Amino acid sequence: MKSLRKRKGNVPTRNITGGNTWNISQILKRSREKIIIVLEVIHVPSRFPVHILKSRLERFREKMAEKDIEATMIRTLSSFIYFTGIKWLRPALLIPVDDEPVAFVARGEEEGFLERTWIKNVVTYVDGGDLMAKVSGRIRGVYRRVGLEFSVERDSYILFYEMFKRLNPGVEIVDVSGILSDMRMIKDDYELEAIRKAGYKANKAMEKALSIIKPGITETEIAAEIYHTLYKLGSEEPLVYINAGPHPRVHSEPFSDVRVRPNTFVTIVIEADHHRYYANKARTIYTGTPTGLAEKAMKCMEEVYEKANQQTRPGKRFIDVMKELDKIYAKHDMLEHRVVGYTHSIGLQIEETPITTIVPAHRFIEIKPRMTLAYIHAPIMLKQLGQIKKEDTHIITYEDSEKLT
Repeated sequence: MKSLRKRKGNVPTRNITGGNTWNISQILKRSREKIIIVLEVIHVPSRFPVHILKSRLERFREKMAEKDIEATMIRTLSSFIYFTGIKWLRPALLIPVDDEPVAFVARGEEEGFLERTWIKNVVTYVDGGDLMAKVSGRIRGVYRRVGLEFSVERDSYILFYEMFKRLNPGVEIVDVSGILSDMRMIKDDYELEAIRKAGYKANKAMEKALSIIKPGITETEIAAEIYHTLYKLGSEEPLVYINAGPHPRVHSEPFSDVRVRPNTFVTIVIEADHHRYYANKARTIYTGTPTGLAEKAMKCMEEVYEKANQQTRPGKRFIDVMKELDKIYAKHDMLEHRVVGYTHSIGLQIEETPITTIVPAHRFIEIKPRMTLAYIHAPIMLKQLGQIKKEDTHIITYEDSEKLT
């Protein structure tokens, strides 16, 4: 790649704090005394074409250069997967604006890592302190503006941020979360296909879940059957939420001591993944014959769902759709019972930008083709009954949408 900007100094070919940098052409076996270079390389088929992963990196570098960011340290798992094509704990990827990326992995992991990714340069570490020292050794004296992704995601700890600042006092830290979220919001063909396959898994798991619900079964027993189905279908990190009434819980991780009761709502939310890309599906059933408030709430949710399908189109803003949905909630006297917001994007995270239920500013984002959206995400919450929710994953096309679940 041609240099996008001039930079002081060059990244050393060996880690300056003493760690070894391995190349994919040299899969290594080590003894206590020496390093043995093995010429035969074992390749695991890539989940995504290498040229697609590299094109993402090139676009990111261009955006870095526009903001005069000389390197970015990726520590969030979802963005690590976005560029490398694989999940690897604990994620650490240094992306210079005009040089090859460097991955940091625990000593002993490098062979397996190199087999599964296109990343060629790997630095090994023995513990967290060693990792920080080697990251800082690559950065200190070479880069003056470094990007970090400010996020609440796993592995994006404030501790890492504070340690990074102490170890690199002369480095200006720039938040690149906006750049990454804008890129990841619009999916490429390979991402869309992965989400379609995740949707298939979610559908199969929901069929199983709905077939076993009956009074007396616990939330965890329902979840166990769903997880069993999803893992057999190839999901690697599925998530399941169960809310058996009468008490509504928005974030309803299943309880072992909550059983399904007669004449209440049971809401099942399934987050199925394929190659780390997710699809959402949620359904609510009533354990009995719904009447009165229960019947009214279910009718309201159906109308809201249908209106969202009609209104969620390219060129509209989410806030404009929300206003139309609120008219339906108000008509059914459910406005004060609904959670504000109706949708979120989905992909490498089960909720990613835009998240209209959490971030008010996201409600003013324009809906665009190739977004993948899950709606209706916001439930209706009713005391003594539970919550009502109907959610599916959709791809926004250039004219309308494609339902996946």
